[in-house]
Amino acid sequence: MSKYDPLRDHLAELGKETLTMTFSEVGRCVGGLPKSSEIHRAWWANEANPHGHVQARAWMDAGYAAEPDMARRRVTFRKVGR
Repeated sequence: MSKYDPLRDHLAELGKETLTMTFSEVGRCVGGLPKSSEIHRAWWANEANPHGHVQARAWMDAGYAAEPDMARRRVTFRKVGR
């Protein structure tokens, strides 16, 4: 089980085309985010590599791509075709 599974489950359960969450809301969902999520846009990269970021696998497994807005400290998850 990954720390980010609750985020995957939340996104999958809602099933919306788009969902915008603040970084704080994502953090509450998963028990806290690392500081790098607030500083480095690359933390939110949609990386398909199975050995890549576990957080990306969570939203990608739910069928979403992440689009962070670093200035506003929020992220929009958008449904992608599989």
